[in-house]
Amino acid sequence: MPSTPRTHREVRLAAVPDGLPRPEHFTVVQAPVPQPGPGEVLVRNRAFLVFAALLRTMIGAAAAGLPGPRPGDPLPGPAIGEVITAPEAGGLRPGDLVRHDFGWREYATVPAGMCSPLGDTLPDPVAHLSQGWTAYAALTRAAEVRPGDTVLVTGAAGAVGSLAGQTARLLGAGRVIGTTGSAAKAYRLTTELGYDAAVVRGPEPVTRQLAHSAPEGIDVLLDTVGGEQLRAAVEVARPHARFALVGALSAQLAAEGRGISAPVELDLAPIVVKRISLRGLNAADHPDALDEWTQRFGGWLRAGDIRFPHVRLPGIDQAPEAFRQVAEGRHVGAVIVEL
Repeated sequence: MPSTPRTHREVRLAAVPDGLPRPEHFTVVQAPVPQPGPGEVLVRNRAFLVFAALLRTMIGAAAAGLPGPRPGDPLPGPAIGEVITAPEAGGLRPGDLVRHDFGWREYATVPAGMCSPLGDTLPDPVAHLSQGWTAYAALTRAAEVRPGDTVLVTGAAGAVGSLAGQTARLLGAGRVIGTTGSAAKAYRLTTELGYDAAVVRGPEPVTRQLAHSAPEGIDVLLDTVGGEQLRAAVEVARPHARFALVGALSAQLAAEGRGISAPVELDLAPIVVKRISLRGLNAADHPDALDEWTQRFGGWLRAGDIRFPHVRLPGIDQAPEAFRQVAEGRHVGAVIVEL
């Protein structure tokens, strides 16, 4: 095994943005390789996920009062890597591949209990960085897709949505509809990613497009956007519809004038009359869903029943620009930086 270098590179927050983060809000620095303390594992990262949910921890108005990284802090995020050193009694050995949440750096010290061995359930280690766990938890725990349901996914081309449509279909949904920002993405949603129809944000109101795509209404919503699209979902919901709210991208990007509306008031009357349930969800609250998802995801991948759309970018220097592209919706699926 090659010797560990004295220094490595890591991405740090240079300044807390008050809107959409730009590359100048990040800095890639050379720093000493961290030394593991008692009970810690030293991991050489191989890849990490660049994900839009990080906006919640960097934009104060959208963070719901939760603490986020401060200037000078390295950024957090899902990563996979190779164990370099580990406590003798921890069950991990040098060379093991693990998943953890200390990405955005080449080396990380991680408490042994926060390292998850990858095993061979998934055919590609990078697939452990998929956001399908969030989609799966939403569709099995919060909204509970039933056979024949009509399912709507907002932000359908993102890391969560690009797997949510396929997963809903595999769970028995009868019709799956997604919202997205361009005709090119809509084409991929309906030809590759399990969607029957796609609503493209633009001159025609979302509600009118949804009424055409789901004339009998929707039973399930997996919402990553909020704002106008959430209001439209309420209008077309069937009685007893179940909504799983996993993101609020409209609030996070409204200040940038990106063409996505700011949060809007919801009319409570149809929510009450239709008995719609709205439930916020963080997949971390359902750790049992992760193992369940990993097993099913691996089987679906090997059978060719599901695709993992993603983009791989080489080198940590690309991470700041990659994050801007993720926040702007430049890609379909997950964006992964390989080291």
